[in-house]
Amino acid sequence: MSNSAISSSRSGRSYSAQLIRETFRRWGARIGLAWIGVLVVAAVFAPFIATSHPLLLSIDGELHSPVLQFLSPVDVILLVLFFSVLVLALLPLALRHKLLVLLTTLVAATLLSYTLIAPPQLTIYEQYRENITAGKYDWIINAPAPYSPKDYLRDMGDTGLEPPLASSERTHWFGTEENGADVLSRMVHASRIALGIGFVATGIAMLIGIIIGGLMGYFSGIADIIGMRLVEIFEAVPTLFLLLTFVAFFGRSLYIMMVIIGLTSWPGYARYIRAEFLRLRQQEFVQAAIACGLPLRSILFRHMLPNGVAPILVAASFGVASAILAEATLSFLGLGLVDDPSWGQMLNQAVQASTFNWWMAAFPGGAIFLTVFAYNLIGESLRDAFDPYLNKNS
Repeated sequence: MSNSAISSSRSGRSYSAQLIRETFRRWGARIGLAWIGVLVVAAVFAPFIATSHPLLLSIDGELHSPVLQFLSPVDVILLVLFFSVLVLALLPLALRHKLLVLLTTLVAATLLSYTLIAPPQLTIYEQYRENITAGKYDWIINAPAPYSPKDYLRDMGDTGLEPPLASSERTHWFGTEENGADVLSRMVHASRIALGIGFVATGIAMLIGIIIGGLMGYFSGIADIIGMRLVEIFEAVPTLFLLLTFVAFFGRSLYIMMVIIGLTSWPGYARYIRAEFLRLRQQEFVQAAIACGLPLRSILFRHMLPNGVAPILVAASFGVASAILAEATLSFLGLGLVDDPSWGQMLNQAVQASTFNWWMAAFPGGAIFLTVFAYNLIGESLRDAFDPYLNKNS
């Protein structure tokens, strides 16, 4: 019987349930999870939180919802994924069944969204403000931040960098950026990039690291020697310079950033899994699985991986933070995304003008700091929960 099974049988709870309970018993993990939860809600519901399109309005007694007409396929996919996770969390299913259902739902939502949803290509934000001035609406309900990230308020005259609450005609809680767009709106939508690049890049790195590290640790010998040389080669590749090179030749793409960060970050995960599998391969439950004739896939990923995944989960929390910092660094250097807002891009605007624009540094910089700090808090709590020698409360 595996170590996790023994621990579960003694307490009456599953190993994962014990781990989660032990991790989030600490205030640091709770605070970190709360901030990540705020970012997830902001990223998923960004089209309804920060947009120039009214949520609901009435024209001659008829109700209209312009914001629904302009939802993109990505918006719908994120909404479906969010509510699917909430529903699956309440269902008494095994973890692998939940993951299978979630993957199926994601694939179906992606195919249907890109097939059926086609938002208007031309967006005129000024029309709503003009109609309000002309009194064409019976009533209107706007978003909490009634500006889209690409609404540069051209109809408002000369707009540009303004500190918070500087305008008497408009309310910009976090001020405006150099083109006149609302900083709060851009920060809300930029949370998608921060979370997306963190989770996707780390997921790619974990997948490659687990497979290569698991094979290295289980077979050792020649496989271990070849694998370690491969690890050393990738560890010598400077991620930031590789990102700069690809941006110069292939343009600025979020997907390229995700892939490059993932492909250059897996050696650390491979080392952790290799060390754990070298320790576990001589354990009795692994030898019993081999004696029973179970396939290699089952031995590696069903029996050994749950008992050796502890270090890699801790490293993943720090890896997400590192990926966010890499994207922010690239955007701060002016080589990030062009059309979509990001926190690093806004930080760059803080120092571009002749004077220091404090609000362009304080709010995006604070968001980056809090996000990285939150992942570090969760990582520290995970490490304490996994390592009994560091668990002072037990």
